[in-house]
Amino acid sequence: MRVDAGVLTAVASPRRREILRLIWRQELAAGRIHAAMPDVSFGAVSLQLRALSDAGLVDCRRDHKHRFYRARREALGPVGAALERMWDDALWRLKLQAELEASRRGPRPGRRRRHTRQKRQDA
Repeated sequence: MRVDAGVLTAVASPRRREILRLIWRQELAAGRIHAAMPDVSFGAVSLQLRALSDAGLVDCRRDHKHRFYRARREALGPVGAALERMWDDALWRLKLQAELEASRRGPRPGRRRRHTRQKRQDA
């Protein structure tokens, strides 16, 4: 079976794979997806969801102001089965954590720089 290049491009990102894992078996609101990924902004999560939606890999349901997302497992074809096997693997979870940390932008949480002021010594 041939795999669409758009599917492979969409699942190449560790963030998008993590979003797919979250919505693989259940529908989640965008806010809940963001809450599961506290190291990125809501806007960044929204952009990833849009990329997955544009690739045809997620369904989006609107309910008033909220949007709910669910993975379209059949759209992933054989890639979906490979993803499920990866998600069950403990080593993969460690790899994902490392990839997410490496791809994070901005200051690291909990790492504050101390600014020291040089005191002038009057001689």
